[in-house]
Amino acid sequence: GGEALAEALKVNNTLTQLNLARNKISDRGGEGLAEAVKVNKTLTQLNLAGNEISDRGGEALAEGLKVNKTLTQLDLSKNQITDSGGEALAEALKVNNTLTQLDLIWNQISDRGGEALAEALKVNNTLTQLNLGLNEISDRGGEALAEGLKVNNTLTQLDLAGNEISDRGVEVLAETLKVNKTLTQLNLARNKITDSGGEALAETLKINTTLTQLDLAGNEISAKGGEALG
Repeated sequence: GGEALAEALKVNNTLTQLNLARNKISDRGGEGLAEAVKVNKTLTQLNLAGNEISDRGGEALAEGLKVNKTLTQLDLSKNQITDSGGEALAEALKVNNTLTQLDLIWNQISDRGGEALAEALKVNNTLTQLNLGLNEISDRGGEALAEGLKVNNTLTQLDLAGNEISDRGVEVLAETLKVNKTLTQLNLARNKITDSGGEALAETLKINTTLTQLDLAGNEISAKGGEALG
């Protein structure tokens, strides 16, 4: 199934969107599609969400992204990609200049993968949306991403909901938002943020003029932090 579609993609020159979400593509199918992505010149959107793809498939797709010049959206959410796959995709982002949306929600990426993606953000100048919700990123990864955002000037949406970021990571992100001029949406829902993190973000909001959406739902912010934000 997936392999046959991959072979077709190598010669097809009209298809722009391929949605294979919630199938059983797995690594073998992912590798086949990665080879197709290397030669296909029309596909702009590829959805592989919920397909049991692990690092092997993720790494193959990353290699495909290094040479592909047309794909703008890649959805790898709800798979089994860990730090190795995250690092491979980060390396691809350093050279790819067409991808605008990368969705890695609900994988198993922790701080190592987060740090690699943060380094990629320092040099990538096309990605506008990075979705890392429901992974295993803690303060170390959050701080690294904050450093990446200090120099990145294209990312407009960053989703870090449902990770393990506490006040320490959020305070560094808050400092970054004082200088970042492009991020418009930041999702930090369901992390481990308390009043001090909320207060740090409140100080940032007095200065930042680009952020339009900030999601802090499901954290541990009390009335004190709420007053600061209000």
